[in-house]
Amino acid sequence: MEHARYESPLCARYASDQMQYIFSPDKKFSTWRRLWVALARAEMELGLPVTAGQVAQLEAHLTDIDYEKAAQYEKKLRHDVMAHVHTYGDACPDAMPIIHLGATSCYVGDNTDIILMREALVLVRDQIVRVLDKLAAFAGQYKAQPTLGFTHFQPAQLVTVGKRATLWMNELLLDLQEVEYRISTLKLLGCKGTTGTQASFLELVDGDHAKCKALDEKIAAEMGFEATVPVSGQTYSRKTDYAVLSTLSGIAQSASKFATDLRLLCHLKEVEEPFEKNQIGSSAMPYKRNPMRCERICSLARYVMCDALNPAVTAASQWFERTLDDSANKRLSVPEAFLAVDASLNIWANVAGGLVVHPKVIEKHVLEELPFMASENIMMDAVKRGGNRQELHERIRVLSQQAGANVKDHGLSNNLIDLIAADPAFSMLSREEITAHLEPARYIGRCPEQVTEFLEGEIQPVLARYAQALTGETAELKV
Repeated sequence: MEHARYESPLCARYASDQMQYIFSPDKKFSTWRRLWVALARAEMELGLPVTAGQVAQLEAHLTDIDYEKAAQYEKKLRHDVMAHVHTYGDACPDAMPIIHLGATSCYVGDNTDIILMREALVLVRDQIVRVLDKLAAFAGQYKAQPTLGFTHFQPAQLVTVGKRATLWMNELLLDLQEVEYRISTLKLLGCKGTTGTQASFLELVDGDHAKCKALDEKIAAEMGFEATVPVSGQTYSRKTDYAVLSTLSGIAQSASKFATDLRLLCHLKEVEEPFEKNQIGSSAMPYKRNPMRCERICSLARYVMCDALNPAVTAASQWFERTLDDSANKRLSVPEAFLAVDASLNIWANVAGGLVVHPKVIEKHVLEELPFMASENIMMDAVKRGGNRQELHERIRVLSQQAGANVKDHGLSNNLIDLIAADPAFSMLSREEITAHLEPARYIGRCPEQVTEFLEGEIQPVLARYAQALTGETAELKV
């Protein structure tokens, strides 16, 4: 029966073990137990009837979770939190009377969600840094390699291969800034009670408001947070989920833009994704080298962008202090967005680290279009020799149309330079002087300098700040 049940492709095929662990049952329920320990310790320190022995017993059983027993309790009680309270209590009989004291389910559920999202965002941040590192090496290597720039996917002015890579990097850099902001501003729910009033905790501390506030602060500190949300209903605002998934959607947008550009470059045979020795590009056409990895990035990114609508609708449809129609949706939408972004970034790093550039093809395409781009410089040169700018402009317009027809209608090469050299209107220029304008490096502007300035001014500080991300293990692609 091992293969008789559905399993998520995000786990089986795409996401890393690191990200899967963050959203695993072990991580979730051991975090529940850490929160119960933090609550018990804070209550003990504030003078409630909780003993050091009870806290120690809870701490001793953070990870030995009896999932079979928890499932039996949940089947009986129809409540997942209480099922785990009883399971934990069976392992900690002395502490059973004080587990979850004063709390509601969202104390463990919502606080855990915030903790897991923050840890997942840290992993995503490090993955972004790894992609930037690989793209930086690529951009630096090809910063002066002229290539056709495109607007509307029509040949425009020249850029360089490295300069184009900085466009991908700049968008990812914006995403990194968003991730950093989310990590720095996420707050725990804390212990706010059933409708966010902290009434149960206020009762426990005999109406002492200072102790009630201190309880929140102690729990936040133990869980590694500087603060809890200032006000809430039973849950933290579901706009938080929307903000996080919007950030993930932004990463997906950047990933898809990169992968789409590379798919187009692959079609042009200018730049290709890695292709392994024994890799099969097509089951029917053995000569194919399909950009399968970039197609996979686009596919996963599309899922994330659509998935980001889930918390938007959820946040908009919450009733007053609490309604439970968010729960089933959150269990799917939040982890799966992280898993899909994780997979996209791992594939992106793999592709960026093995890009294959074909300079001769790039040069061929440049030279096919360069006569058109050089025409203005040729015209200016002729004007300096006494030509009439308006008459020369008209002649180049007519000759360009003839050269275009030669290419499009007859499948021949671009003969604009030959036409200009043979035209009496340009007799003041020799053929050598005209062809001297066909040097690609003259048309790339400040591309090499822009790449160097961008890498030194924007990327290197990021790589230095997160140097530890570049020494960790990277996920291996499963397919």
